[in-house]
Amino acid sequence: MSAQVVAPLHDRYDEILTPDALAFLAELHRRFDPRRRELLAERDRRYAELAAGGTLDFLPETKDVREDDSWRVAPHAPGLVDRRAEITGPTDRKMTINALNSGARVWLADFEDANTPLWENMIDGQLNLRDAIDRTIGFTSPEGKRYELGGEPATIVVRPRGWHLSEKHILVDGERMAGALVDFGLYFLHCARRQLDAGSGPYFYLPKLESHREARLWNEVFVFAQSYVDIPYGTIRATVLIETYPAAFEMDEILYELRDHSAGLNAGRWDYMFSVIKKFRTRGDDFLLPDRNSVTMTVPFMRAYTELLVRTCHRRGAHAIGGMAAFIPSRDEAVNAAAFEKVRGDKTREAGDGFDGSWVAHPAMVGLCTEVFDAVLGDRPNQVDNTRDDVRVTAEQLLDVRSTPGAVTEAGLRGNIGVGVRYLESWLLGTGAVGINNMMEDAATAEISRSQVWQWLHNAVRLDTGRTVTQELVRQLLDEELATIPTEGGRWSDARALFTEMALADELADFLTIPAYERMP
Repeated sequence: MSAQVVAPLHDRYDEILTPDALAFLAELHRRFDPRRRELLAERDRRYAELAAGGTLDFLPETKDVREDDSWRVAPHAPGLVDRRAEITGPTDRKMTINALNSGARVWLADFEDANTPLWENMIDGQLNLRDAIDRTIGFTSPEGKRYELGGEPATIVVRPRGWHLSEKHILVDGERMAGALVDFGLYFLHCARRQLDAGSGPYFYLPKLESHREARLWNEVFVFAQSYVDIPYGTIRATVLIETYPAAFEMDEILYELRDHSAGLNAGRWDYMFSVIKKFRTRGDDFLLPDRNSVTMTVPFMRAYTELLVRTCHRRGAHAIGGMAAFIPSRDEAVNAAAFEKVRGDKTREAGDGFDGSWVAHPAMVGLCTEVFDAVLGDRPNQVDNTRDDVRVTAEQLLDVRSTPGAVTEAGLRGNIGVGVRYLESWLLGTGAVGINNMMEDAATAEISRSQVWQWLHNAVRLDTGRTVTQELVRQLLDEELATIPTEGGRWSDARALFTEMALADELADFLTIPAYERMP
């Protein structure tokens, strides 16, 4: 029995939701969903241990993997040898064309944090990717401007949803499918051979992993999928985002589990900070973070994490990809000049630390990122040979959140509230990448915004103004922020209710997007 679609079938959806595709999705679900659910339960057990006073450390049972210098990941795949500038964004038609034409070497085609899992977004995105590979994609704006693919598009790397998210519109045996398996399955079935014929391959970014066991499950999916469509073992390549606190202690193991399909690791700043709060939310001052904008990549615990990531990747022959430059150019040239200088400094640090490339959110930033990495790489496609043998990172350094400088300010609290509610309103309307105050905000920044409010509230933090963070203060600032926004129409009341529920609850919910998804059609 194939997967069942319980959603409208719009124009051309039959090209994606074919009988073969639905049969493949059903196979993926029946083979791999039970293990996925076990691993999600394992996350809960691990958190319970931390809440009871446990800590994170490198795993004693995988010590042999970490200390074995002999193993390496697979050689770099076509289109993934040079990754000095990567652009990220959702898979709507205009973004697909602009990202592929941006001059970036890689486009992260995002079904996750920069996307809202509205049914139409998910299936239209699959159509757009297939049309892009076939070079039949085009778009005309309401103003009549025409967009077409240029001559040398970026390599497509698809980011499916994380293991924790479901797809309520596709059922197998009456159960919702994992969003990860839907996104992977539809793209792989329709585009794997197309990509091979184009001289590339089916490549993926894997988000939100918390353990090497979760990476092992993805590897099992890859092995089965390649056999199912009869393409060579090792054709798939995946880059894992190290954006959860537990995963930082298992980088070697994650690469090892995916070694025949690995394309490296990426440093995901905002989700990593969110995970720090989430995993140690009951531990008070030791894991209390200041305003999010003051938690730079150079503070001790973030520096330890990024240095370890480069060292681990290059020791295994894998790419290390840096974090996001989320700035969106403004009409104010002074704002642009200051922001470009800040981004230049950030990318210069990454290139100097040994990263092989980095992310940007806007096409206007691609040139700057490329220029910075050009200065270090020259004619070389990457610097994997820079093995950073000088780096030695301990568990204590990864856990040293207490040394993070900075204050908790009323401006920071207000900023988190404003970004959180604005982002949620757009998310509920179907837009997952939102420009707010010249920054591209996505689900990761919304998560850090609401989790910081929760953390400060539940630790009764005293602000720079002398006021203590209370429920009453949060509600007052939320009222004041909403008073500055034209809130007629839209979903502002829903966004306010959801943000309030998630930021003020007794328990910190694991993910904002799970209850938000239930409020969508």
